This record gives sequence, structure tokens and C-alpha cells, in this order.
Amino acid sequence: MNPNAKYDVVVFGATGFTGRLVAEYLNETYGNGKDVTWAMAGRSADKLADVRDLIGAPKDTPLVVADISDPASIEAMAQQAKCVLTTVGPYTYYGEPLVKACVENGTDYVDLCGEVLFMREMIGKYEEAAKASGARIVFSCGFDSIPFDLGVQFLQEEAVKKFGAPCPRVRSRMRAMRGTLSGGTAASGAATMEAVQKDKSLFMPLVDPFSLAGGFVGPEQPDGNQVFLDDVLDLWVAPFMMAVINSKNVHRSNALMGHAYGEDLLYDEMMIGGAGAEGKAAAEAAASAQFGTTENGDVPKPGEGPSKEEREAGFYDLMVHGTTADGETLSVTVTGDKDPGYGSTSKMISEAAICLIKDRADVPGGIYTTAPAMGAALRQRLIDHAGLTFTVDAA
Repeated sequence: MNPNAKYDVVVFGATGFTGRLVAEYLNETYGNGKDVTWAMAGRSADKLADVRDLIGAPKDTPLVVADISDPASIEAMAQQAKCVLTTVGPYTYYGEPLVKACVENGTDYVDLCGEVLFMREMIGKYEEAAKASGARIVFSCGFDSIPFDLGVQFLQEEAVKKFGAPCPRVRSRMRAMRGTLSGGTAASGAATMEAVQKDKSLFMPLVDPFSLAGGFVGPEQPDGNQVFLDDVLDLWVAPFMMAVINSKNVHRSNALMGHAYGEDLLYDEMMIGGAGAEGKAAAEAAASAQFGTTENGDVPKPGEGPSKEEREAGFYDLMVHGTTADGETLSVTVTGDKDPGYGSTSKMISEAAICLIKDRADVPGGIYTTAPAMGAALRQRLIDHAGLTFTVDAA
């Protein structure tokens, strides 16, 4: 963490759709200056001022002009922040200059990245330098992958309390959700596929569940690519589109924490269709449609998103189910009170940035996932401020 910074958090991309929601959340939840000092950053001072006025932030809210194509401006922004919160993606195209500047200046960094290849490249390039400078770089601080990463950690903590050991088999099952796929997520997916098309060797790390686990290779993981009857839960389940990134982050968390979940962890994520013939039909429909497309089959463009009413009407309900080596079971539930891609994500990344600098100053420099970097402290912040719940299910 940069000890000489003017601001606790600088929101880079504040004129974009999600960045504006972040700034709005910080303004409404923390004001500016009492508990948290924060600034809005982007390419245009005029547009930043417009967003400041739109969200009702005070006129003296700091505005920082920074453009990813201008390295000096990115360097200056990193020097002013204890933590830079960036919503500027796809990170494959726009992420590295900011990661580099934060690492070099010992500045913390949080983002919404779900781009496996970008994360893998940044770990390879900058992990040792981040350890040396004290910068804490934390990827995937939104819907991918906080509910899943912290949900698994919560389950395993409860399993250790109840059974004396973690669960080697964990199933994350999305019970229900309402919300839209973010335009940024869609653009990130397109950027990843473009990279693979240019270099076919990148396909394997994209599908390898341990490609972010620092060289560790665990057991073969469950196949989550088809509809099947989950015989443990007696429910039909369908592939879940976020599993490709979330599962890698869960395995990275496990590795970074010295395999607190065991070296034999088996983990998968699926969407629940339901029981019986109706459940099978629902799972098959979910597999073909997946969530988040608009009525005409399009997704929002980057910078676009759902209305406030749509965000308020959104939610998600996730079950994380564990089985011990002795066959005993335990499950926990994680819920969010807004649509996952925007309303809940903007609150989660805001709390992640604040948690990192306020609650976890003792964490050394490095490149992290949320569970080892923030863990229970972030979980509590999300419960207190961000509309999430983490509860143990009744036996």
C-alpha cells in the first residue's frame, strides 16, 4: 500500500456505467473525507464533473484525469492512491499499464477482471515485483468471483469447525438469479477468444482449472459442461457460464493459502434446474440460453447497462455444498440483493478496495484473489454494507 497517497481509493473509469455506480455507492455510503477519501478518475475532466453532479457528489470531490494511452498520467494516478479501483476493461487491452504503475509505486489495485489469460500473464510478469514493492494486486473483485471465492472459504471454515477438516468435494450451485450479463463481461469474453484465435497455445490455460494456481496441478476436476442429475443433491443441473473463471480463482485461493482446502480438492459450479422432469427441462433450457441476454439476444455494450429499477429487481442465491472424506455434508448460502453484473458488483468491488486498505494493511505485497487477501474481513463488510448474506444452511 502506498503510504504517501492523497486518497484512499481512486475510481478509474468513473465515467463508465459500472464506474459511475461505484462512485455513487462510495458517495452514498461513505461520503468523502470522514472515513474514506476517494477520487474519480477518467479521460475527461468535463465528463468526470458531469458524473460527479449526476450522482450528487460534492463539488469538491477530487477529479483525476488519466488515460491508459498516456503512461505519465497513469503513473501520476497510481502515485496519488492507496488503492486504484479500475473498471476499465477489457483488461486484456487496457489493464497492463495500470497494473505495472501500481506495482512500481507500491499501490494497491482491485478490478473486475474475469480474463484468465490476462491474469495469468500479469502473475507471470509482476508477482515478484509486487511482493518487493508491497503492492497488493487483487483481480476478480465483482460477481466473478467474490460470492464463489468467499463462499467456498466460508464453507471450509465452517467444515473445519464442525468436522475438524475441510471438505475435499465442493459443489457451488446457483439456485436462482435475476440480472443481465454486463457489457464489460461480454467484451472481456470476446477479447479472450480473440487472443486464443491468434495463438492456439492459449487454449489449454483457458480450460486448465489450475492455470492460475502457481504451477500446482491437482486431481482431474468434475466435468461441468453438460446437463446431468446431481445424485448428491438429487437435482438436475446445467453448466454455469462463470465457472470457467470462478473455478480457477478458487483453486488459486487454495494454493495461495497453503492448500487450506487440501491438495485433493474437487470443485465445480453449476446452475440448478430442479427436481424431476420439470427440473431436467429447466436445466436444459438454462444450458441453451444461459442468463443475461436481452430480449433481442444482444448484451449491453461496454458503458451501457440496466436501469435502476432492473438493478434493484435483481438478485442471486448461491448454495455451496461440501462433502467430507467420511461422507458427511454441510452447505452454506450466499445471496446478493441486486443484479449480479452491476448493482451487486459495484458494491462488492467498492468494499474490496476499502477492506484492503482499512482492514488488511498487514497483508504483504503480491497478486491475490479475494479469499487470501481479504477473507472474513471482506465477508463482514459485504454483510454490513453491500447487501450480501453468508449463512449456514439447516442440516
